[in-house]
Amino acid sequence: MAIKLSLANLDAIGGNARLPVYRRASLRPGVVHIGVGNFHRAHQAVYFDKLFNRGKDMDWAIIGAGVHPSDAVMCEKLASQDFLTTVVEQEASASSAHVTGAMIGFLPPGDRPALL
Repeated sequence: MAIKLSLANLDAIGGNARLPVYRRASLRPGVVHIGVGNFHRAHQAVYFDKLFNRGKDMDWAIIGAGVHPSDAVMCEKLASQDFLTTVVEQEASASSAHVTGAMIGFLPPGDRPALL
């Protein structure tokens, strides 16, 4: 049975994936990233997650931002999993999963005042 990705389920997920070791409540926004697609979540979010796992620069957490009406779906999906994402790394002989917690919020499409 699949376990839903969320803060409440991190303990259950920990046996299958590396988890953030930092307290997400201590993160402060420092980056607004427009267009939170797969590339962003597999690269930029991973780099920030590694930084936070080292206890550094906790004021650089990511706030996602949508600009197209279709981005509302991404906002809803990420919010439903507390803005956590999972990155799976594949190698010829192994694969590993890593939960990232660098994103702490999302500005919905159409909220220009918040984006500005």
